[in-house]
Formats: sequence, structure tokens, C-alpha cells
Amino acid sequence: MNSSDLDLNGALKKYFGFDKFKGLQEKVIRSILNNNNTFVVMPTGGGKSLCYQLPALVKEGTAIVVSPLIALMKNQVDAIRGISENQGIAHVLNSSLNKTEVSKVMSDIENGITKLLYVAPESLIKEEYVDFLKKQNISFVAIDEAHCISEWGHDFRPEYRNLKNIIKQIDDVPIIGLTATATEKVQEDIIKTLGLSNPKTFKASFNRPNLFYEVRPKTKNIESDIIKFIRKHQNKSGIIYCLSRKKVEEIAQVLQVNGIKAVPYHAGLDAKTRSKHQDMFLMEDIDVVVATIAFGMGIDKPDVRFVIHHDIPKSLESYYQETGRAGRDGGEGYCLAFYAYKDIEKLEKFLAGKPIAEQEIGNALLQEVVGYAETSMSRRKYLLHYFGEEFDEVNGEGATMDDNVRNPKKKSEAKEELKIVLEVVTKSFQKYKAKEVVNILIGKVNALLKSHKTEDKDFFGVGKKHPDKYWMALIRQALVAGFLRKEIEEYGVIKITKKGTDFIKNPSSFMMTEDHTYDSENDDSIITNTKNSGGGLDETLMKLLKDLQKSVAKKNGVPPYAVIQETSLEDMTLKYPVTMDELKNIYGVGEGKAKKYGKPFVELIAKYVEENDIVRPDDIVVKSTGVNSSLKLFIIQNTDRKLPLMDIAKSKGLTFKELIEEMQRIVYSGTKLNIGYCINGLLDEEQQEEIFDYFMETESDRIQDALDEFDGDYDEDELRLMRIKFISEVAN
Repeated sequence: MNSSDLDLNGALKKYFGFDKFKGLQEKVIRSILNNNNTFVVMPTGGGKSLCYQLPALVKEGTAIVVSPLIALMKNQVDAIRGISENQGIAHVLNSSLNKTEVSKVMSDIENGITKLLYVAPESLIKEEYVDFLKKQNISFVAIDEAHCISEWGHDFRPEYRNLKNIIKQIDDVPIIGLTATATEKVQEDIIKTLGLSNPKTFKASFNRPNLFYEVRPKTKNIESDIIKFIRKHQNKSGIIYCLSRKKVEEIAQVLQVNGIKAVPYHAGLDAKTRSKHQDMFLMEDIDVVVATIAFGMGIDKPDVRFVIHHDIPKSLESYYQETGRAGRDGGEGYCLAFYAYKDIEKLEKFLAGKPIAEQEIGNALLQEVVGYAETSMSRRKYLLHYFGEEFDEVNGEGATMDDNVRNPKKKSEAKEELKIVLEVVTKSFQKYKAKEVVNILIGKVNALLKSHKTEDKDFFGVGKKHPDKYWMALIRQALVAGFLRKEIEEYGVIKITKKGTDFIKNPSSFMMTEDHTYDSENDDSIITNTKNSGGGLDETLMKLLKDLQKSVAKKNGVPPYAVIQETSLEDMTLKYPVTMDELKNIYGVGEGKAKKYGKPFVELIAKYVEENDIVRPDDIVVKSTGVNSSLKLFIIQNTDRKLPLMDIAKSKGLTFKELIEEMQRIVYSGTKLNIGYCINGLLDEEQQEEIFDYFMETESDRIQDALDEFDGDYDEDELRLMRIKFISEVAN
């Protein structure tokens, strides 16, 4: 069928109800209808799936769509069935079907009913399916999410690499490769691997002007930061991406106990639960999905208003694809990523176990992510440059939609330094990656530089006056500005461009943006709702609380620390709890402690807040999920049963030290623990009495003070166990 003979707008209206095509859709469809091999790079939200759905509906025969995820297939099959009276118009052929369902699919294809057959790559290599499809009238084969083919892509699957041979076995039909994200290197790899000789290539702009990009340092307060953000975007749909299943479960629980309608989604959940959670999100029964990257491929929810990355992804392709799920309707889309360099180090460790070639690729991709996260230039420009697209950061569409542009960082003249970088790249014969160029600049020798005798050259160490981070930032900015480029064949090797050569001959002003410092070592200075008080304490309130602590202690005939610990008082001065419920969420104060001693404390704070017009933190407290509540219950039950402590520790995979810490937490938050039975085996009555009296009379509950006092008579574990017994009996 020649596309010129067909009223495409009429077909679009008839099948999909749209009046006009979006962007490159019509050109792509005409190419497919003219039986050309076709390659399409179209960002998420650009209407990629319609590019093969419409030609499949109007062409003779069945189109095969190879797709990586069952969720994506189900989604699209449902959508296509919605436009036809015959359910057989679209089918899925994958491992989720039983024999009866498979024979129904085959009979619909034989009878010419099925226009679109969605298959997973793993299913397509099955001999019985290949033999069956050979005998059918196939119109074309579309490979969706084609970046999965490339070893440079972020979701490598061996079955994808063999698709060219399988398709040839079935029929000599046109092949259409589609991807929502691909660098030039990945595009080349896809075309080569699919054997697309001279394909018609269509590449849409990667710019999503309605998306706002922000990267924040990841601190210990991340759960609180996420909750605050979601509360500001109340009743709006959002996705939170985490790298591990465990973290997905934890964050989903934290959100739930803080009144946010959220569900987890990851490959470890059974198919029924995943499907249920996905539908809840689509039907808006919940607001937030916390997910691994297993979620969202092909999820066509147009009004996702925010995408949060709890962990920075492994590549900018992943990041672009995941953020691209926000604002697909053209409305607001907020993309917030939390970044700490130690997360990158974890990912590097994970790569260490892979084959060398894969390690190199993985590390190169990670460095691009670091560059994006740490840059202070326009994030949109950085991202688009990565995908080979130029962007005018002054007048371009969406130019002000990122944190760096809204809050510009300082710039400094770097004309001389840029010239030094360009000269070093040239003089070292353009054979090094960015990291090695930096090593040459700062004069740091390693095996690679040694093997080329680079440390003997006169330019070695020419940039010692600046640290490595400065030079890395400058190289990144020089790449984006077009003075340098990265070699596609030898991925990551830095070459100089004509613009760079001209700059060496005739240098002009180059204003370098100072990078953000995301220093994970600074994390501890952040005030968390645990022991770190930083400088945020309300000293006046602290004094009042300490006085109250002493008077309550006196009244009850116990030491002050046995009433409420000092760290708990510090936390009160940060959060100003004025109800018993709020008090229970203060660090180290559980239900028992709140019930026994809490009333005068919340009364004092409420009065203080009112008299001093205190503005309390709007999120007062991030309620904990009670993740430890099952462990707490286990310890209470088994100490009641008088089980040996070592057995209790072992059965929960804890060390003895960890078990003691857990028991301390339990008694300090107001719950009794009966551990007399295990102490009786360690200390006689007289020894126990001596330690008990010490804790009753001392102002301090520090173990070090007790060790000093008894000068080697008792070891640390004995004193800790006695302190647990003391707090349990006297304070609870």
C-alpha cells in the first residue's frame, strides 16, 4: 500500500478520534506504509505508539510488536481493543498465557482478525511461535523500547540482540525501531544490531518545556523532605523512584503512616498485586506510586504531576525516561532528584562485579549522571546536549524551568584555564577520557599515564593550582559549549573540536559557572529527628524542659535521665510537640514513656509556643513506620519466655551488641523488659544491688562514667544489661 493513496487524517479520526497528528507522527506513518525500514527517536509523551498502531490497523496482515514489559503490552492491548468491537484485534503472546489462550490468539491471527500482536523478546525466540508466524501474513515488525537492544542502553537483554535473525526467519518484512531515549552511540548500535540498512530516521526534539528540573542534596532528612514536597502538591499524582525493592517498601510505608495514599511497585511483588497497584494509580484511588524502574514503561497516565528520584539513576537515559512520565498532557511536571555522591560510589561497587567492558560502559554512564547532578549550568541544556541536541538557554522554550537557572550560581572568568585544558587534550594526542585529562592537569600518575610516559611531558601537572573537581567541572562545561567532544566509537575519549582549536589561537572570555558542592560528608550536620542537634536548639525552652525533667524525677524518686533522655528534650525544642500523639513521635519517647511522664511536658511546650508566638514546623514529625515494632514485640515476648539473649539475637540475625541497643531503645521509650533471669546468671545479688544503687544516685546514665566508677569490676555488657533492668523497673 502506498501511503499517498490513503486519507491518513480520516484514518486517524476514525480509529483514534484525533483531528491532527502530533510532531513527526504523520511522516513516520507514511514511511512505514511505504514499507521502509524506519528508525524513530521520540521522547516519552510524543505519541510514539500511534506511529506503529495506525499503520498496523490500515495495512493487510498482522503487525508484530516486540515490547519488553508485560505491563506495557497489557496497557496498549486494552487501548486498541477499546477502539474495536472485536477483542481479537490486538493480542499479547507471552509467558502469562495458558494453552487455551494461546490457541485463541493463533486462530484469530489465522483468520485475519488480529492487526497487532504484542510479544516479549523471550517469547519470539520460541521455535513453536516462529514456525507458526512463518505461515502468517505479517505486515511489519515494530521493536518498541529499542534502546534495550543496545549494550549501551540501560536495560540490556540478550534476546534483543538476536532479533534481526529471528525476524529474518519469520518473513522479509520492514522493521521499525522506536525508542524514547537514545544517545548517538545507542542509535548507531540499534541500527547496526537490527540490520536496518539505510533506514528512514526520524528524531523529535528531546525538549520537554513544561518539566521543571531540580536536584537537591540528599540528607538524612530525606523522608521528611519528600513528605513536605508531596503535601505541597496535595491530591496530585506522582511517582517516586528508588533503586532497591527494600527502599521502595520502606518509603511506601512511611508515606502511608503519614497520611499519603501510596502503594509500592516492584518486580518482587506478584503479578496480581502489581497489576492492582498500577490500576489504583491509573484510576486515582491512590496519589503516589513508589517504584523501581520496573514501573512506568508505557503507563499512559497523562497527568502525573511530579516524579521524585529518591536515588539518582544509573544513567541519564533512565533519568530522562523516568522524568518523562511527568506532565505528558503538557501541564505542570516537577522532576525532583535527591543526590549524594556516596550513592554513586555504591553503584560503582555494584559494577565492580561485572565484566570489564560492561564496567567501563557503566562507569562512563555514571559519570554523566554525576555531571548532571553537580552542574550549575542550565540542567535542560546539559540534558539536551547529552542527547545531541543544542539548546538556547536564554530564549529556548522552557529555559527558566530549572533550579540552576532560577537561582544562578556565581560565575568566574576561566579563559586561561580553558586554554590550558584544550592544549593538554591536544598535546596528549586526544587519547584520554575526562578523568585522565584531569589527572594530567593536577599531576597525578597512574598506570595508564605511566604506560604512555605522559608524566615525563612538560605539560604534566600544569593545573596544580586548582583541585580535580574544578577541572572536571570545566571540562564538562567545555563539552557542552562545544570546545570539546566525546568520541562515539571509543566512548568517553575526549577530542578537540574546530571551535576548540580556534579558541587556542584566539582566546576570548569564558565565564565558568561554579559547581554546587554536594558533599556527603556534610550530611551529619543536618538536624535530623535523632541525636544531632546542630545549632537549631531553642535554648530557652531547653532550660525550662530540663528544670521540669528534674522536678518530675524528684517527685518520682528517680534520676532525671530515667524520666526522659536529654536527646529527647533536644528533639522537643526542634519540633514543639503540643499533643500526646505528637510527643509519641519524638526521638526516644514511646507510648509508655508518653503516658507515664508526658502530660506536664506537652502542657509546658503548648504554653511556651502560645506565649512566644512560635511557628511550629508544618510537618511536625515524620511518623515512623513501626518497621521495628515486630522486632520489639519479638524481644518482649521472648524475654518473657526467658529465652537466652544469644538465642534471641541469633534468630533475628543480630549481634549481641545490636540486641542490647534494641533493648535499650525499648526501655528508654517506656516499655518494661523482664531480663532479670539472664542477669542472675552473670551477677550475684550483691553485685546487682551495687550497680542498681549507682544508677539511682548518679546524674549521668553514660556507660563510660559507670566503667570509670567501677574501674574494671564489671564489663560493658554487664553494665548495659543492668542499666536496662534499672530503667525498666524504676522509670517504666
